Amino acid sequence: MLFGSLAGCAPDMRCVKALQLTLAVVKPDAVAHPLILEALHQKILQNFLIVRKKDLMWRTEESERFYAEHAGRFFYQRLVEFMSSGPMRAYVLAREDAITHWRGMMGPTKVFRARFTAPDSLRGQYGLTDTRNTTHGSDSVQSAKREIAFFFPEFNADEWMLREEPRFRLGLTEYNEERQIHTLQDM
Repeated sequence: MLFGSLAGCAPDMRCVKALQLTLAVVKPDAVAHPLILEALHQKILQNFLIVRKKDLMWRTEESERFYAEHAGRFFYQRLVEFMSSGPMRAYVLAREDAITHWRGMMGPTKVFRARFTAPDSLRGQYGLTDTRNTTHGSDSVQSAKREIAFFFPEFNADEWMLREEPRFRLGLTEYNEERQIHTLQDM
């Protein structure tokens, strides 16, 4: 697959500057619809290297821990209940400026605004409400690191950046159809 659409990367996937990692989550409202889930996966695949992918379901306690910073806000309980209402899919994505790019692809948090100001965004196309808005994404390097560790405790982002990022940046990857992630090519 050709990834010339990745900013700063040559068509053979060699990139000029270091790749950035971000967390992307497809929420239960989208995972419940296989065609939407597949469409989202394809859009991700066209724009990012998929470093890790996991399908999971949270218990209420996990949802409460992840959204603890929002405890006490009017939407907290509704968000906690929704995020533990069904399966979701989490990704660790890589590309130059991954956080900004993923957030741009998602569009505004509020679905009504997304439909009018960014109708081609993921939330503009697939979002239902401000809670059931299809996707989540990290908003900073610090939150990406924290959120990736929450969803992928077995994944060491610092180790990946040191050992694998240079080879990913050089385009020495291939897409593993079965696992639905990019892996390093055998040398």
